[in-house]
Amino acid sequence: MSDTAANTHGALIGAEKTNPRLRKRRNAVIRLQAYGLIAIGLSFFALVALLSSVVIQTASALKETYLTMPVHLDPAVIDPDGTGDQKKILRADFGGLTKDTLKQQFPTVNKRKQRRELYDLVSGGASFELAEMVSNDPSLVGQTIDYRFLASDVTDLYIKGSYGKLQPKDTSGLLSVVDLDGSLVISTSANDFAAALTEVKKHLITDAQRLRRSAALQNNGVEVFARRAKNADTEEEREKLTALSAARATERDRLIAEAEALEARAGGSKGAEDLGRENLSLFIRVGGGWIKLTRLDTAQAEGIALTTVPETVENEKDWDFFVSELPEASRKVSDLSIALIEDLRARDAVEQVFNWRFFTSSDSREPELAGIWGATVGSFWTMLVTFSLAFPIGVMAAIYLEEFAPKNRFTDFVEVNINNLAAVPSIVFGLLGLAVFLGVFGVPRSSPLAGGIVLALMTLPTIIIAARAAIKAVPPSIRDAALGVGASKLQATFHHVLPLAMPGILTGTIIGMAQALGETAPLIMIGMVAFIVDIPGGITDSASVLPVQVFRWSDFPERAFQAKTGAAIAVLLFFLVVMNAVAIVLRRRFERRW
Repeated sequence: MSDTAANTHGALIGAEKTNPRLRKRRNAVIRLQAYGLIAIGLSFFALVALLSSVVIQTASALKETYLTMPVHLDPAVIDPDGTGDQKKILRADFGGLTKDTLKQQFPTVNKRKQRRELYDLVSGGASFELAEMVSNDPSLVGQTIDYRFLASDVTDLYIKGSYGKLQPKDTSGLLSVVDLDGSLVISTSANDFAAALTEVKKHLITDAQRLRRSAALQNNGVEVFARRAKNADTEEEREKLTALSAARATERDRLIAEAEALEARAGGSKGAEDLGRENLSLFIRVGGGWIKLTRLDTAQAEGIALTTVPETVENEKDWDFFVSELPEASRKVSDLSIALIEDLRARDAVEQVFNWRFFTSSDSREPELAGIWGATVGSFWTMLVTFSLAFPIGVMAAIYLEEFAPKNRFTDFVEVNINNLAAVPSIVFGLLGLAVFLGVFGVPRSSPLAGGIVLALMTLPTIIIAARAAIKAVPPSIRDAALGVGASKLQATFHHVLPLAMPGILTGTIIGMAQALGETAPLIMIGMVAFIVDIPGGITDSASVLPVQVFRWSDFPERAFQAKTGAAIAVLLFFLVVMNAVAIVLRRRFERRW
């Protein structure tokens, strides 16, 4: 028997080698398998790329920064009458108290613009949190406490490295600093600035290349407008196009002149260089103070004091030299802010902790104060309304169509339209809700009630189709047995068929609800894109939902909201995965094989 099988297999292999058709069929199977593996690989790569980008952004949002500074809770400012009344304490000028605290930490920062940069180190909501803490414990009035001020979004991003880091440079010489009418002359006994000067000149070459690329674009405009002017139909149009060409030529020449000037400055490895906002920022830390360099040579430099610098610095060996990764013009945090933050870091006054605020706070205009709890509660109320409407109506409709409705043209028409509604774009349901529920019935705008009704309409076809499939999967013998023992059609359906079909119905319902949870377009149409600070307490309160919150944050210009967007997406994906996992568990737990 085995010899016969071996002979047959060998005959097939030999036939494949000699028969082109068999060889072509086998190659087609191999290609199909290869296409399948490639498709799976591409899908896996896309999934990994999506999750990686979300996780990277989320990691930044899960930490927040605090700046710890001593605060004197002056009774004359907070509670001059000594009543200890919480309402009076809350009305005290804690904003001014916060500013005074910052000024005491950095007394040399005395210009108006510098003061604004100093005040921007902490969040605008930090003073309100301080007021709330003191009002809850009036015994703190009159004391000096170490209070953790929430850092602003710019400070937080700098601490996390989003605006580059200070690169320390090796130093070997002794440092001397001479104050000449506010301008500091810095010198070293070795060429400690030579390497930094080389970096500065390389940066000039990079800027010159950028200007030349811009000049090339302007030159393209010159040629295009000149060609159009040559082919113009009227003298007026020709003059207009010629003027545009000349303007582009003037801008091109200006850019080229600037590029040539930068290249001339960058020529050679020697020669002092002025440091502006467009060039790299260089800092010296000596005696606990920070100096920003404004002019640089290999062994000598000029600069200005950003924080308190010792009056006499001569042949100092304990000093540090730093170069920023980005020019001041390319980042939102200023050189002064960097010096102030690094000074606080040197005092161990900078602390990063887990950002519980993101999960417990509602939305805010300030990125460091914004959270998703309000949107999460809004999603809960919206899904509650959606489920309360879509599930019973969908299941009842499926039972009627599958068990009681006569088979005629009308029921066929209804079935076709249900299937078509399942494929209708979600924004159409938003338009329906805007025109009917808000415009005619006066449902509260931007409320979970309006959003839930719209999403219920969108989810209804999915639930009906899934419920009908689950009911149809119940064997007819169950119905016949129930009817055979005297049960009515209604009793057979609700006592026997529906319980057996319920696992499939719940699975389809959960999948439909997960789809509704991720919808944005219909909710935007009914006004749920509004900025809502308060946490909704019911289905008629104004609210937002998670997908709309993601949409709003992604459109904000502040860079800190990018991380918030990624974290909100991660939370939304978590809920979707949990809902789909529940559907899978229910299906496997209650699934029956007939």
